[in-house]
Amino acid sequence: MADPARAKRLAKRISTLVASAIEYEIKDPRLAGVTITDAKVTNDLHDATLYYTVLGSSLDQEPDYAGAAAALESAKGVLRTKVGASLGVRFTPTLAFARDTVPDAAHRMEELLARARAADEDLARVRQGAKHAGDADPYRVSGADEATGGSTAEDMRDSDSLDD
Repeated sequence: MADPARAKRLAKRISTLVASAIEYEIKDPRLAGVTITDAKVTNDLHDATLYYTVLGSSLDQEPDYAGAAAALESAKGVLRTKVGASLGVRFTPTLAFARDTVPDAAHRMEELLARARAADEDLARVRQGAKHAGDADPYRVSGADEATGGSTAEDMRDSDSLDD
């Protein structure tokens, strides 16, 4: 079994090699906005999973995830050959590509946080001139000391127990 630290180093090297090959060597226009974000290699060093994200060409345009996935699938053999030539390991790992959903999740989280901040601001505006309902101390009984003759609840309990 391989060393996990070696697998991490190999994954980092593979992601660098594949990213530079996508950027400079493979001339597929569908790979124009593809960025390799992470790579994982199994401990036996036989399989590598590369995570990618696709950036849109403009803010209004949705990224072409299907086109990028098809382009990566068609370039898989060429990329594996380049990785094998550069790594110098006995067995070149097979490459699998998976779409990285972390940026989408982070964008969704930011939207939820913005909605929560807006709700907090609305609540703060409502609270601006609000007053408490009732007394400031609702448990304080006014005039209770005069009614019992200055005795406390503990004194009352003691006098009740003496009557038994």
